[in-house]
Amino acid sequence: MKTTAVTQRLAGLGGAKWEIHLRASAMIEQGADLVEMTIGEPDVPTPEVLVDTAVAAMRAGRTTYSDGRGEANLLAALAERYTQTTGLTFETDRFLCFPGTQTALYAVMMGVAQSGDEVLVGDPMYATYEGVIRASGADMVPVPLRAEHGFRIQAADIASRITDKTRAILLTTPHNPTGSILTVEDIDAIGELALKHDLWIISDEVYEQLVFDGAEFVSPLSREAYADRVIAVSSISKSHAAPGFRSGWCVGPAAFTEALLPLSETMLFGNQPFIADMTEQAVREGSPVAEGMRGRYAARAAKLSARLSQETELIVHQPEAGMFAMINVACTGLDGQAYAEDLLENGGVAVMPGTSFGTTMSDWVRVALTIDDGEFEAAIQRIVAHASALQKAVA
Repeated sequence: MKTTAVTQRLAGLGGAKWEIHLRASAMIEQGADLVEMTIGEPDVPTPEVLVDTAVAAMRAGRTTYSDGRGEANLLAALAERYTQTTGLTFETDRFLCFPGTQTALYAVMMGVAQSGDEVLVGDPMYATYEGVIRASGADMVPVPLRAEHGFRIQAADIASRITDKTRAILLTTPHNPTGSILTVEDIDAIGELALKHDLWIISDEVYEQLVFDGAEFVSPLSREAYADRVIAVSSISKSHAAPGFRSGWCVGPAAFTEALLPLSETMLFGNQPFIADMTEQAVREGSPVAEGMRGRYAARAAKLSARLSQETELIVHQPEAGMFAMINVACTGLDGQAYAEDLLENGGVAVMPGTSFGTTMSDWVRVALTIDDGEFEAAIQRIVAHASALQKAVA
């Protein structure tokens, strides 16, 4: 039986990246004593007020077909929010609503790249980026993110990889998996490249509201000199602890969203009206849970860094935002994949190998900051004990 070229381009890019997580889940189901730190699930439920709004909307009959661009009330809320946060004027025709950031990113990539094109993206990257780029037919060109630059993508590294096939630069700020945030200087340097080479900038900003104290988020959308070539994607999944509701959007030039609208309508024809009503409330009123998540995740990251630096030779990269921290495990003599497997089998903790997110993080693993404090403390104790056991084995 034959399948299409797109299935061949995406072969191996699905669950294969999550093998450690899947193995850990199976072990837990069989009764294993494990602390699972692989997936960034918010550590609080979706706020009751949003659930109540969605339920009320369903009971009020908001279960009909939707507008293909998005419900008018949500589009208006988004336009007002981005006008306020960027200082520029945003009309409703600059938005398209989707079931989550992932769908938005897939559609956007289909609108900017195709077979024979190239898309530049920082390495490491969120695990699905290679898939959304390959699905369009374009080739992914990794741009190494270096620890000495705080894992912030550098314009010089981008410039050295631009060819006449390059169509877009895919950014994540705040970044998953490293938690780094691009500075305004970083963004402006990238914007100059986009202007010079006629490129799109695609900015995944889903962690915008999970920025830790002392750090600052700047969206490329706010930079007027090149805002007309920026497309941002986001959602309420992280900010409002609502990943299962699948509610996101893209924002870009009106001409782009108009061109993308038929593709969006072909895919899904808008998001559900009752979820749009809930999302409107989320956008207008802000998140009642984001501040708490920011504080807890920052505190856990700081604790992890302090404990591991004091009690092991493992090195923690301190994140500025998001739900994760990266640990350099080179001191153990194992690469990230081997370390994650050994920690799972012999240390009782499940973490993600850095290579699940690209090729440059072979000596790193990613840990989620989203488990409760008791489990987090237990995980640190186990990681410390495991590191000691590895050191004794080498000695």
